[in-house]
Amino acid sequence: MLNELLTKDTIQYRDIDHLNWQEAIKVAAMPLIKNGSILPRYVESMIKISLKEGPYFNIGPEVVLAHARPTDGSNGIALALLKTKKDVCLINNQHPAKLWFVLAANDNQSHLMVIKELMQLLTDKKRVDLLLNAENKQSIEKIIVEGVGK
Repeated sequence: MLNELLTKDTIQYRDIDHLNWQEAIKVAAMPLIKNGSILPRYVESMIKISLKEGPYFNIGPEVVLAHARPTDGSNGIALALLKTKKDVCLINNQHPAKLWFVLAANDNQSHLMVIKELMQLLTDKKRVDLLLNAENKQSIEKIIVEGVGK
């Protein structure tokens, strides 16, 4: 399922200076807005959650998994990834990240397989290192596809 959601259309690579965490979430979510998976208000909800709850979207070293409630503007299961060349800090400089995932779901259960596959990928140190060092969309997509089911 992960390789069906993370494709050339939902993966982005950016070498941008001075990107802040709010912009990173917005950029990461843009493919999902474009394909109709989420509404713009979903992005605003993710930002509000971060402002209220702090950096809990930071799920591991260099990794952010931003999400909101299904009722905040999700139209189904979707996942996007923004990989930044330089660290972008979530909330404060104690939470640098280069992998910015945006997850959307239409209920509280249907996305669990996506999370399981994503966690399998992110617990593979070799693949995470490859993702962190990737410098284009094609490399990122290949690393993800090869990581599914391993």
